[in-house]
Amino acid sequence: MSFNALLYTSLAIFGIGLLYKVFTWFFFKIGFQGHEATTGQRVGAAAAGIAGTVFSAKILTLLKVFFVDILLQIRILKTDALRWVMHMLMFWGFMLLLLMHAMDQLITVNLFGNYQSTVNPYLFLRDFFGAMVIAGVLIALYRRFILKVPRLKTSGMDVYAIAIVALILVSGLVLEGVKITSHSRFQSMVEDYGDPDDAEAVKALESLWVKDYGLVSPTVKGPFDPKVLAQGREVHADNCAECHSAPQWAFMGYATSRILKPAALALDRSGGPNFLWYLHILLCFAGLAYLPFSKMFHIVVTPISLLANAVMDEEHASPANVMTRQVMELDACTHCGTCSLYCSAMMAYEARGNAYILPSEKMTFLKALVRKKDLTSRQRSAIQEGVYLCTNCDRCTVVCPSGINLRQMWRKVREDLVQQGEAEPLVLSPFSLVRGLNREALPAKLYDRPLQKVRRALAGDFDKLMDPARPLSLEAAGNPSGKQPENETFAHCFGCQNCTSVCPVVQSYEDPTAHLGLLPHQLMCSLGMGLMEMASGARMLWDCVTCYQCQEHCPQNVKVADLLYELKNTAVKNWEKARTVEDSVPAGAA
Repeated sequence: MSFNALLYTSLAIFGIGLLYKVFTWFFFKIGFQGHEATTGQRVGAAAAGIAGTVFSAKILTLLKVFFVDILLQIRILKTDALRWVMHMLMFWGFMLLLLMHAMDQLITVNLFGNYQSTVNPYLFLRDFFGAMVIAGVLIALYRRFILKVPRLKTSGMDVYAIAIVALILVSGLVLEGVKITSHSRFQSMVEDYGDPDDAEAVKALESLWVKDYGLVSPTVKGPFDPKVLAQGREVHADNCAECHSAPQWAFMGYATSRILKPAALALDRSGGPNFLWYLHILLCFAGLAYLPFSKMFHIVVTPISLLANAVMDEEHASPANVMTRQVMELDACTHCGTCSLYCSAMMAYEARGNAYILPSEKMTFLKALVRKKDLTSRQRSAIQEGVYLCTNCDRCTVVCPSGINLRQMWRKVREDLVQQGEAEPLVLSPFSLVRGLNREALPAKLYDRPLQKVRRALAGDFDKLMDPARPLSLEAAGNPSGKQPENETFAHCFGCQNCTSVCPVVQSYEDPTAHLGLLPHQLMCSLGMGLMEMASGARMLWDCVTCYQCQEHCPQNVKVADLLYELKNTAVKNWEKARTVEDSVPAGAA
């Protein structure tokens, strides 16, 4: 297959992949708002939004973002100078190599009529741009494996991105080094551009190339006669100078040729130059073809994300456009870990050990969730907990170098997960504050549904728990160890009902027993009787607002609120333990 055929094939695959990715932005859905919009409606809304932006004053904002955040990447510089240097080296080196070298037949040849890959400045620039990428890769490896930036996780896609770039560059360097030393390439050039019948002139030129141009010859060896070298320079000036600059300008390739010099003749005889050329071309075109399906696709999507978020108003933007932008943002994420470094919930990650509490890891997992991939219940629960623990502090959004509106994404994905996912105990905790602040945006039934789900999961059927015919004991329920709560002050309760009288939750209902099951003083009595399961099943336990009025007004110094906390923690731990055991049982097992 010819060079052009390979190029056009890879470009065709790239184009198909690009069209597929764009289609997924308008097809997949994220969050619970905007679900009613069809793919066609979302395409129409996007077209209207783009037209309205381009033909308005917002075009100035787009131009500013293009130069400041895309070309200069100032957002990265504001958070980490070393990472900015790394990214600029890799971004500009890769893009310039792609445009000037990989696509030279389409771009460079048409821009510069005298283009030859073996003459300056192109010879030098190719190695210079390659050196930029290599320096960027080395900094990336240093940050990940030596500096070990906190909470910077390495995924399979990160390894692939580094590996494919490294393979392309290494194969290119080895190819360049082998071509410099190749005697067969020298003979081909003599046949194409010189006079192979003039043996004396050919030998003089070969002598010059062995001495000054890195050629390794099986017959011509030094030391060389100055007259022969002078003749060689004349022949070189007449036939080679216009299309071959000194190989020393390709500083990395020339250094590689010196390393490969001992094996140069063997490589040349075995067809090394041709093999390495095809290998390098295949790697380059394979990388280009696979680009839309890899992490490296953020080269295309991140600029779009930065531009879109710069002009989209969260309050006035079309819900269909917001959804399309959020699906697109999943591809814009570079998995750089900057958001995780600034996340206010990072201590929850340290305590829980759930990597999906970190924003960058949630973004990786959301791609599988949005694309409806099969996930285990434990995986769904982990991402659900990770999204729910977000405090909506907006730190991740502010520092994201890709301009992704992470706060808005967490808020919408959170509701989708708690509605469709498994029971999440956190919806009954103080972390419900963020969801409560956005309660008005939800129908009442949607807000209450996850609360009822988790109460049933943690406590079971309360009516059955209250059945006096059902034997209940401390050992049979809530506490498998058979021990009383560590806080034993409930034993001091004599049922004065003072805690119930001052409870604001109790006062909110005309018939509190019907709504709450057990009131605070009854909970203390249940603990005194060893009825842990009954106490754990009371809705009062989960409706408690932890105002500590009960504890402050208890004449017996019973730690009422602290006991409710301990009961809740015990219930959640036992539920998680039971769920872990359930997940470990193979499908179809009894």
